[in-house]
Amino acid sequence: MTSAQHKIGSGFGAESTADDVLQGVDLTGRLAVVTGGYSGLGLETTRALTKAGAHVVVPARRPDTAREALAGIDGVELDELDLGDLESVRGFAERFLASGRTVDLVIDNAGIMACPETRVGPGWEAQFATNHLGHFALVNRLWPAIAAGGARVVSVSSRAHHFSGMRWDDVHWRHGYDKWEAYGQAKTANALFAVELDRLGRDAGVRAFSLHPGGIITPLQRHIPKEEMIERGWIDAEGKLLNPKGFKTPEQGAATQVWAATSPLLDGLGGLYLEDCDVAEPAVEGGEPNGVKDWATDPAQATRLWTLSAELTGVDAFSG
Repeated sequence: MTSAQHKIGSGFGAESTADDVLQGVDLTGRLAVVTGGYSGLGLETTRALTKAGAHVVVPARRPDTAREALAGIDGVELDELDLGDLESVRGFAERFLASGRTVDLVIDNAGIMACPETRVGPGWEAQFATNHLGHFALVNRLWPAIAAGGARVVSVSSRAHHFSGMRWDDVHWRHGYDKWEAYGQAKTANALFAVELDRLGRDAGVRAFSLHPGGIITPLQRHIPKEEMIERGWIDAEGKLLNPKGFKTPEQGAATQVWAATSPLLDGLGGLYLEDCDVAEPAVEGGEPNGVKDWATDPAQATRLWTLSAELTGVDAFSG
């Protein structure tokens, strides 16, 4: 655990919105890449960044759906990207690099949650492959533009990383499958990715962070049956939130990732896990599921995951 994994007194909190954290921030001339930037938290992130003057590139698995969702928002550029398909990742990155532009902000926001057992690529478990490996390949392929811009890279993790550390003996769940533990492993991987990327990239001026956005009802829950959401105490039989105060709005949910990408308070820092628009505290064993688990910030595990991810994807901007 790094000594820096403690609150820094940002002045913001759980109820802050993306617009709140960007008040007075001018992003004119800055270019951001936001995966999944057309739905849920991603859409609110895109709205807030463009409102502050940024040009936002939104790579989308469903370009037509994205075009409709982003209609009327100025400063947005759409392209096609399926994070579960490494050739699609390669294609997007090559098109972007051919434009000769640099990247100032990357927010790896897209993801899937608690889906039925699904295999992509060469039989990879879909949550690990989409949420982590796809973003790993994307950032590594975009590295020339990211390094040239001295970008901040934000990896959207989740408090669900408490559900599971890395299952090194079976990362693709070939021997039994638990959708929530698989999601937890993928979110742990998102946090570890930021730890290692920050270590590798800081000499180029690139810093990386991971975060828990908060509990928010968005299309991310598409794979969770209504009965299960009722059982978990999220909604009642009519679909109404049972504890509205326990959930954030999408505008509040987007705040931490926008803060991570832009706050001057994070200058000189990196590799940290954030929540509620501040640096998170270490999780307390046996306490509330807040803060960050040791396994999600362990430098040795972060390096091990990077090596494994490079082997699986065949991409590593730092090899050789």
